[in-house]
Amino acid sequence: MFKKVLIAEDHEIANISVQKTLHDLGIHNTKYVYYCDHALTWLKTAIRDGEPYDLLITDIEFEDDDSPQEIKDGLSLIKAVKIVQPDIKVIVLTAKDRSSLINDMFKNNEIDGLVRKARRDGQHLREALQAVDQNRTYQSPDSKKFIQEQNSHEFTQFDLHIIKLLYEGVSQKEMPEYLQQRDIRPSSLSSIEKRLNLMKDVLGFIKNEQLVAHCKELGFI
Repeated sequence: MFKKVLIAEDHEIANISVQKTLHDLGIHNTKYVYYCDHALTWLKTAIRDGEPYDLLITDIEFEDDDSPQEIKDGLSLIKAVKIVQPDIKVIVLTAKDRSSLINDMFKNNEIDGLVRKARRDGQHLREALQAVDQNRTYQSPDSKKFIQEQNSHEFTQFDLHIIKLLYEGVSQKEMPEYLQQRDIRPSSLSSIEKRLNLMKDVLGFIKNEQLVAHCKELGFI
């Protein structure tokens, strides 16, 4: 089991809960911090002292309390940590959805475990710790279900027309004219924007380019 664990979590109650779970598993060498910058500093110091951390447990989002920070979120922290210590294990403990980004980080071996803050998250964290300690990846059952739900958008023909136009380099403002020429309804700019926003929200994307790339992978274009 892990010997030395760094916890980056800005909510004190959640932090205490994580520490208790670790202590119940016999892991007593723990350090918790409230800021991502502090987490990276502690990790670098541990490496310099020849006593590196085995595991990082971090949330995704950290509240802005006007304290100047270079690293403002957990996913950016993970990327910075992996540059300094590529072999460190990472478990994400969060209530936020960043399904597309998290899936990419799993694929890139930047994350080893994902536990969603919800009912039974203490049990799921214990399961994650045991799995990751055995070099297995872990996603809590509710996080898997949540990601599946987020990725379950049913594309309409109208959606596919919009995505194909994006793929062809047509801007959103130009789309109504293209759709009208092809006798496709609806064709208003507001309808186009609503569908694009819906697709991105459901699939966890931020940019149109991500949506287009996703549809290309699925063979829609």
